[in-house]
Amino acid sequence: MVRLDKFLCDSGAGTRSQVKAMLKAGRVTVDGSVEKDGGHKIDPAVEAVALDGEILGGKRRVVLMMNKPAGYVTATEDASQPTVMELLPPELKRLEVKPIGRLDKATEGLLLFTNDGDLLHRLISPKKEVPKVYYARHEGQACQADVEAFAAGLTLGDGTVCLPARLEPLGAGESLITVCEGKYHQVRRMMASRAMTVRYLERRQEGTLALGALPRGKVRELTREEIRLLEG
Repeated sequence: MVRLDKFLCDSGAGTRSQVKAMLKAGRVTVDGSVEKDGGHKIDPAVEAVALDGEILGGKRRVVLMMNKPAGYVTATEDASQPTVMELLPPELKRLEVKPIGRLDKATEGLLLFTNDGDLLHRLISPKKEVPKVYYARHEGQACQADVEAFAAGLTLGDGTVCLPARLEPLGAGESLITVCEGKYHQVRRMMASRAMTVRYLERRQEGTLALGALPRGKVRELTREEIRLLEG
């Protein structure tokens, strides 16, 4: 058994104050009858809860996109540094989402979250080979030899072997890099191996998803169609 107001919050209906207003307005029904008491205990397995006539299913699956700013580590918690979880609105944090993959503290851009464990593991699996596009500002200028080296697959100084990747020079000190894996600091290390130390890095695209006009530090939910395309 669970409190009705908690069930509504966990279902993503809104914040505690929003749920309280919904109940007061008579917008919530339990098995077809209006219920205004948030403390009313329900059994979600046998009772149908609806908001404005739409049945709710408890803790719904959600996939989020964040435009991560620099200065936050990609972790659910950290004793000494701010984490990306601190940027999530309370109503989304309550859905127990976790980051999909990782961006280092200095890297900005597209970062996904979900509360679907199966989806999370599928997307971070190396076998999935989801292409990720990064914009980099760096020392020097990428040349044709660098483009060919990326396309052939780099072997880093510590012996790490990288899959073939795409390097697109944009001019002096700017490039786009597309990789299909997510090794530790991979893009920075690949660029450094070609004497192009990265000064700024932003992930702009992951699979079919582009960062678009989402403001830095903000979050939005993916649509059903975006999730379908992401799952492949």
